[in-house]
Amino acid sequence: MGTTLMALAPKSGFEIAGAVDEGDDPTLGIRSCDVAVDFSFHSATAPLVGMAAAAGKPIVIGTTGHTEEERTEILADSAVIPVVWAGNYSIGVNLLVHLTRKAASILGSNYHPEISEMHHALKVDAPSGTAEMLIGAVRDGRSLPADSVKHGREGIVGERSDDEIGVHSLRGGDIVGEHTVMFAGAGERVEFKHVATDREIFARGALNAAKWVVGKPPGLYGMDEVLGFSDAQ
Repeated sequence: MGTTLMALAPKSGFEIAGAVDEGDDPTLGIRSCDVAVDFSFHSATAPLVGMAAAAGKPIVIGTTGHTEEERTEILADSAVIPVVWAGNYSIGVNLLVHLTRKAASILGSNYHPEISEMHHALKVDAPSGTAEMLIGAVRDGRSLPADSVKHGREGIVGERSDDEIGVHSLRGGDIVGEHTVMFAGAGERVEFKHVATDREIFARGALNAAKWVVGKPPGLYGMDEVLGFSDAQ
């Protein structure tokens, strides 16, 4: 993603103030930039956000797989600087999340939500950040608690309850990303699906978020705000 961002940034009107890889010191780049973009590793995000907060710079986070402690630290810094944080920056994926939330609120509890995601063999975290966004959308739409989420099924698990969210992660090959949300009812089912075939969609979305966040007040933002979905009826 770093390589893709650097290739697309000049075409989107950006100048790279500093590129940071594993083992590099990001301090100089953050001090000289207008906005930082993080696609790194979960343990690196919180220190990077802390540096951005100290320098008064907004930041866009595309990294996933954070622990609760790391999330708490990042959220604390969002009180100091504007932070855009999303598990996926694709416009299509964020539309999928928006529609999933609406469908979950409209369809009755007898329409059972099941979420599946597929990624390449090298992805280290599961479920994906996008799947987490979709889980959150169903939970929001149905007002379901965290323990309603069931990751995979094995053995004699009993009948499925109406307030359950099934989540399934598949890994293999070079799959860029594929997410499906199914609401299975009696006699019919409704499915929403997004297939990514080029990683440029994530970089373009992150760059759009970087343009949007400059000048915004401190706080935590998502792609709903960047794309205007939060105001959509």
